[in-house]
Amino acid sequence: MPLTRKLGNGRRATVDGGFSLCPDGTVTSFANPIIDAGVTGLGRLFADRAVTPVEACQAYLSRIDGLDGALNAYVALDAERALTDAHASAERWKSGEARSLLDGAPIAVKANIAVEGLPWHAGIGAYRDRMATADAACVAKLREHGAVILGLVNMHEGAFGGTTDNHWFGKTHNPWRHGYTAGGSSGGSGAAVAAGLCAGALGTDTLGSVRIPASYCGVYGHKPTQGLISTEGVIALSWTLDHVGVLARSAQDCACLMASACGAEAELAQVIAQPATLETLRQSPIAAIDWGGRIEVEPEVARAFERAVQTARAAGLTVEMLALPDYDFDEVFHLGWLISAAESQVEHAEALKSDPGGFSPMLHERLALGASANAADLARGYRRAAAIAEGVREAMSPYAAILMPTTPQVAFPFERGEPAPIPYFTAMADILGLPAAAFPTGATPEGLPLSVQALAWDDETSLGLAELLGHPPGAPPDYRG
Repeated sequence: MPLTRKLGNGRRATVDGGFSLCPDGTVTSFANPIIDAGVTGLGRLFADRAVTPVEACQAYLSRIDGLDGALNAYVALDAERALTDAHASAERWKSGEARSLLDGAPIAVKANIAVEGLPWHAGIGAYRDRMATADAACVAKLREHGAVILGLVNMHEGAFGGTTDNHWFGKTHNPWRHGYTAGGSSGGSGAAVAAGLCAGALGTDTLGSVRIPASYCGVYGHKPTQGLISTEGVIALSWTLDHVGVLARSAQDCACLMASACGAEAELAQVIAQPATLETLRQSPIAAIDWGGRIEVEPEVARAFERAVQTARAAGLTVEMLALPDYDFDEVFHLGWLISAAESQVEHAEALKSDPGGFSPMLHERLALGASANAADLARGYRRAAAIAEGVREAMSPYAAILMPTTPQVAFPFERGEPAPIPYFTAMADILGLPAAAFPTGATPEGLPLSVQALAWDDETSLGLAELLGHPPGAPPDYRG
């Protein structure tokens, strides 16, 4: 049943998308209908004149001011322009000229994506004073659809890691447990969405950097088909593997953000922005990955995956196990790592010479791998990656999608350091260039989010499976007020 909350001036807002069930069945929300609404819910509230974009913007800015100090999700705010844009959006909704369902939604942007007038540094000290003179293509498209850009969120330095323990801008903590990683490299995006400090966020994904934070923070993260969202105006980790993706608190919100960020024409956007229906999902078999002990997966993660498979079957989907015996998870990770190191080293070559002290020891070490690779190593790497992708596509051909865990583990304390490669499961979609949506599947008994992902031939199917099988853990306890 939709829940109705009373707002100021006697107005009421009905929200049917933001409230979530915890594993014990209790409803936990942000206790604020504006925050609970998310992206598409806000559009409905604006259309009903229950809330204005200005009120929504002010609500998010107030939460950032009061709650982000301990979280450290944001590295730059653009409050003045955000409020100006919110006022303009309010006038459009008032006059019946809203640009899209996204119009007025407060959105955060990862710090490697250019936002005009804000620092553009990718979490690297050498670039911390560089200001973007224009929006990245994806940000410009969001603004065209009426999005209100709140500011920049933290990330793992250079997008080259999975913890967002940033040497220059500090750690971004997991909203579910302080001192634990929010994931990376789009850790600020995942944390801000989970904590209710933005309605949705942009991130980037090279080996899993949208889906990993989604997994650890208990939100939805979608890596679209490669090239669907332009990478123009994004500081590259790997031109070959980079994708711009989206994070939000529902699959529908991810779809709406994706359609707007890609600048699709109205007719195409209506198709892209709708996750596949259950009827459509039932038409083709789905594969479930059988990793056969080749990856060490935490027991709670494995059980969450099994539950997702059972839920899919209970919904009438045909699910078959798929072993992929010729797919070497470790090899694919290291191929992606080598390609990323080589291309990132070229991306930053000038700054490495002029300001070597502006790169942390960690990033120096990772870029050195790229500098030491010779042409033959890289040629073999690109060729091998293409061959692996072809083999997976062939094995996947009978199926509409593959289900697999998003990460082998749940969020962990910073002091533990990165465990065995976090992107073992996520790297596959980047090598293939196919869409993959990570969706929450509840939480461990200790309260840490669990996640599964759906890799598919098309964005509608991956998002449809996320919508069908997702089970959000609710709002983090420290951020419900």
